[in-house]
Amino acid sequence: MCMNKVLDEIIELMNKAGTRPIETGVPGLSMIKGDIPAHQLAALYSPMIGFTVQGTKILSIGERSTTLKGPSYHVLPVHVPVTASVHPDRDGRPYMALGLGLNQNVLQSLLRDLPEDLIPTASEHFEACEIDIEFMKAWLRLLRLTKTPRDIPALAPAYEREILYRVLMGPQGWYLRQLGLRESNFSKISQTVKWLRDNYTRPIEIGEMASKSGMAINTFHRQFKRATGLSPIQFQKQLRLLEARNLIAFEGYAVASAAYQVGYRSPSQFNREYSRFFGLSPARDTEKLRRIESARD
Repeated sequence: MCMNKVLDEIIELMNKAGTRPIETGVPGLSMIKGDIPAHQLAALYSPMIGFTVQGTKILSIGERSTTLKGPSYHVLPVHVPVTASVHPDRDGRPYMALGLGLNQNVLQSLLRDLPEDLIPTASEHFEACEIDIEFMKAWLRLLRLTKTPRDIPALAPAYEREILYRVLMGPQGWYLRQLGLRESNFSKISQTVKWLRDNYTRPIEIGEMASKSGMAINTFHRQFKRATGLSPIQFQKQLRLLEARNLIAFEGYAVASAAYQVGYRSPSQFNREYSRFFGLSPARDTEKLRRIESARD
């Protein structure tokens, strides 16, 4: 079976996908396609393996933008605030992508079954990775289960392990390996990220977070940025702005109320940082978002 035929079948199985993520019935597997609004793509992304099937996604984390052109895959090993845009391919076919949430228990089980010296130790920067036919077939097998739901409990775990294995053996395998090792610095940063996600409205003390992670402050900063592309302060700020945007645009909060709700003490500072991050003032951005959502409904 050649790669084009595998890709064609994947695309056919994704025909029900739309511009909002659809859960497939296979645990952790979601799909999306089409002209997805940029505000929907600005979010806190969960740890996942992403497969850009067709088209292009331009994903920005901190100051770095990465082009994910299909077919390719990428790894987001921790929760991270992201802004993005998607584009059809050069023939006008819509953007399409699959996502598989990272299950740390499955990852740790797989790592226990692999010789330690088998997994690459070198890491590369976050980027799109070339996908070969065997890896693509593993995604196809997982996606085919949407047609035979009774097979999901027995077969989905095996196909998920295969996908994790192929990522582990690829250029971004280092990230997964570090995430799966409980005492690694990367795994400790992952726990800090979870704490920040749940406590983003609270003031943060870098020295305290570093101490809890068992690292010196400089090491903590370096490891945090390596894992997320952001400093802890930037990470918290972007979480606050993303949540405030949702409160203002879709839950009816006044700008000042939303600012206080997410942890800001100065509405004027909030307005400046919001405008810098989203490119529009809160009022103008809200008007734009509501117009877009109204046109879609």
